[in-house]
Amino acid sequence: MGQLKSMDLREPGSHSATDASPAKPSKSLWWLWVVVIAGIVVGIWYFRGSRITSEAADPSLPATSGRGRGGAGGMGNFVVPVVVAAAQRGDLPVYFNGLGTVTAFNTVTVRSRVDGQIVNVAFKEGQYVHEGDVLVQIDPRPFQVQLEQAEGQLAKDQAQRKDAEVNLERYKLLFKEGVIPQQQLDTQAALVGQFDGSITSDQSQIDNAKLQLTYSRITAPISGRVGLRLIDPGNIVHATDANGLVVITQLQPIAVLFSLPQDELPQVNAKLRAGVQLTVDAFDRDDTQKIATGKLLTIDNQIDPTTGTYKLKSVFNNSDNALFPNQFVNMHLLVDTKHNLTILPTAAIQRGPQGTYVYAVGSDNIVKIHPVTLAQSTGNRVGLSDGLNAGELVVIDGQDKLQDGSRVAPTIASGNNGGAQASTNATPGNPSAPPAPNSPRRQSGGSRR
Repeated sequence: MGQLKSMDLREPGSHSATDASPAKPSKSLWWLWVVVIAGIVVGIWYFRGSRITSEAADPSLPATSGRGRGGAGGMGNFVVPVVVAAAQRGDLPVYFNGLGTVTAFNTVTVRSRVDGQIVNVAFKEGQYVHEGDVLVQIDPRPFQVQLEQAEGQLAKDQAQRKDAEVNLERYKLLFKEGVIPQQQLDTQAALVGQFDGSITSDQSQIDNAKLQLTYSRITAPISGRVGLRLIDPGNIVHATDANGLVVITQLQPIAVLFSLPQDELPQVNAKLRAGVQLTVDAFDRDDTQKIATGKLLTIDNQIDPTTGTYKLKSVFNNSDNALFPNQFVNMHLLVDTKHNLTILPTAAIQRGPQGTYVYAVGSDNIVKIHPVTLAQSTGNRVGLSDGLNAGELVVIDGQDKLQDGSRVAPTIASGNNGGAQASTNATPGNPSAPPAPNSPRRQSGGSRR
C-alpha cells in the first residue's frame, strides 16, 4: 500500500509544469567565457607591444605597412642589402680555352759511341749545360795507342813508296837504253801505285783513331738541363748500351701541346693563314694564376675523330723556368677582341622566361629589371651589345630577394673599377654613387608605426 501512495494519480493526458519547461543552462559556467575573451585580448596586446618595441630598438628590421609588399609603394619600407658593380665601356678579348701538356722543345739521351771505362763525370744532376760542354770522359789511352799505330804504319808506307818511286825513275832510264823490258817498268810503276793506296789507307786509320779519341770525350749536343745520371766513374760503357749516360731536356724555349674543339678550327686557321701571330697564355692546374705568355706556333694536320678535337703547338721563352716538361696547364688562346661593349661581372646576369636580364639600381635606390643582350663572355666578365649604359650600377649579389621595384641598400663590390670612382655617400644627382650604410636615405620610405 505504501508503493501505491507514491504513484502519480494524475489523469492521463495531463502534464506537469516542470516537464513542459525547456532545460536551462547552468548559471555557474558564465565566468569561463569571460576568462577566454580576456586571454585573447591580453595576447593581442602583448604581441603588438613586443613588435613595436623591437622595431624601435632595431630600425634596420624591415617594416610592414598596410599597403602590402608589391611595387615601389608596397616595398617602400622593405630595404634589401645588395652588392653592386658599375657597368663599364671597353673591349673584351675572345679566348679559346683548352687543356695542354708542357713538352720539351728537344730531348736528347746522351749515349757513348765507343767502348771504354769512365774516368770522369763532369756534370751535376739537374745542372744547366750549354752545347759543347764536357759531360763524360772515357779513358782515351786505348784510342791514343791506335792513333800512334796508324801513324807508324803511315810512315812505313811513305818510306817504301819513296824507295819504289826512286827505282821507277831508274827503270825509266834503263828502259830508254833498252836494258830492261817494258813489263819490268810497268811492274815498278804499279808498285808505286800500291804504296799510294797503302798511304791513303793509313791516313784513314789515323783519322778513325782521332775520331775515336774525340768520341771518348762526350759533350752536350744541345743546351738544356741534365737529368739524373745513369752512370758513375769507373763504369764500363759500350756503344750498344740501351740506357745511355744522361738525358738532356731543352727548357728554353719550351713547347706546349693543347687541344681545341674542331668547331673552333676555322677561326684559328684563318688567323694563321693571314699571318696573325696569336698570343697564348698558360694558367696553372686550377686555372686561376697565369704562369707564362707565349705564341701559337702551328696546328696539327688532322682532327682526332675519337674526340672531335685538333692539336695545336705553342712556344714559350720560359726564361724563368716556370714551365716544366709534362706539366698540366690550362691554355687560353686569344683569337679576337670585341670592341666597344658594355662590360659587367658575370654574376650580374640573370636568366628567366623573358631571357637574360639584370637588376639596375636607380638614383632612388630602386631596382629595375633591364633586359640585356649578351655579345661575349670571357672568364668572370660578360660583354653586352645593348640593354645597359656604361656607369649604371647593377646588382651582382642578393638578387634572390629582389623583384622589380624593390628598394635596396647597395654596397660597392671590392675591386670594381667603376665602383672605385663612385662616392660612398649618394646624392640625388649622382646615381652611380650608393648611399652610405648609415645615411638617412637608407631609412627613407615612410615612418614606422
